[in-house]
Amino acid sequence: MERASFGTLLMSVAFLAMLVCSVALVAGFFGTLHPAFDSFSHFRVHLAVLMALCALPLLATTFRLQAAVALLFAVAAFATTLNTLPSPWPVQAAYEAKNENRATYKLLQMNLRYDNPTPKKVLSLIGRTNPDVITLDEVSAMWATELGYISSAYPYRILCPYPNGIFGVALLSRRPFAAGTEARCERRGAMATATVDFGGIDVDVAAIHLSWPWPREQYWQIGELTESLSALGETAIMAGDCNAVPWSAAVRRVASLGGLTVMPSAGPTWIHIKLPDFLRRFAGLPIDQVFSKGGVTIHSATRLEDTGSDHLPVMVEFSLRLNQQKPADDHETATASLIPAAGKTPG
Repeated sequence: MERASFGTLLMSVAFLAMLVCSVALVAGFFGTLHPAFDSFSHFRVHLAVLMALCALPLLATTFRLQAAVALLFAVAAFATTLNTLPSPWPVQAAYEAKNENRATYKLLQMNLRYDNPTPKKVLSLIGRTNPDVITLDEVSAMWATELGYISSAYPYRILCPYPNGIFGVALLSRRPFAAGTEARCERRGAMATATVDFGGIDVDVAAIHLSWPWPREQYWQIGELTESLSALGETAIMAGDCNAVPWSAAVRRVASLGGLTVMPSAGPTWIHIKLPDFLRRFAGLPIDQVFSKGGVTIHSATRLEDTGSDHLPVMVEFSLRLNQQKPADDHETATASLIPAAGKTPG
C-alpha cells in the first residue's frame, strides 16, 4: 500500500513538473508580446528535454493522453532549434559552399571575459588561427593592455569601453579601414563599427555586446542601438555576445533593425564558468551570434577551444560577392581610429 502511494506521488510530481515546463515552453514562443516571455525562449531546448523526460513515464499511467500531447509538443519545440545543434547533427547544409574564384576571409568572435586568468591562451589562439578581423566582448582595462601586444599584427582597431572598464567591445583588423571612413562607437560602448577594405571591397564590420534578458536591460538596450544598427552599410557582417539565442525575439529584433540575416549557429557557446567545457558544448546556450547582409556569403562557423572564458570562441569563414567591387582607383588605406565611448554604466 505504501509503495503504491509513493508511486502515485511520484507520478503526480512528474505530471506537475511536465505542466510547469509546458507553460514556460509556450511562453517562450510569445517573446514579441513582452520581453519577460522571451526570457523563457532561451531555455527552449532544456525545457523541451525536461518535459519529454517527465512525460515518458506518464504514458503508462492515467495521464497517458496528457503525456502524449506534451511529448509531441516537446518534440515540435525542440525541432525549432535543430539548426543550432553542434556536429554530428546535419546543420552544415545551411552554409554556402566555398567558391574557388572568391577569396575566403576569417572572422573570430570572442567574449574574452573581463577577468580571464589566462589571457595568453587568447593571444596564442589568435596567432595560430590568424583571422582577418576579430570582434571582442568584455574588453576590460586588463584586455586593453593585453591586446596591445598584438598591435603590430592587428594595427587597425577600435576599442569602445564602458565607463566601468569591464563590458566594452573591440574590433581588430589586419586589413585597413577604408579610406575616408572613421571607426565609431555606440554612445554606451555596446557596439563598435568600422568599414574594412577587403581587397578593394568595403564591408561594414561590427562588434556587439548585449546585456542580459528581462528583467535586465536587454530589451531597452536594443532600442538604444537602433541608430547604430540601421546605419550599417549595404554589405555588413556583425558578431557578438547577444546574451540571447538565435530563435529569440531579441535576436530577430536586432536582425530586423539592421536589415541583417542571422547566421546558422555554431552550437552552444556559453555555460557557467565553473562547469566543465564538455558540458558547455552540449548543454550550454548558443548566445554568440553572427549577422550578415549584402555581398557577404557565410561558408562555415566553428567553435574553437576553451581560452579561459565562459564563452567559446567562434571562427567564421566568409567571402564577398564580386559585384561589390570598388572602382580601381579607390584602393587607398586608412589608419585606424581609437575612439573612447561615453555613456552610462550598464544597468
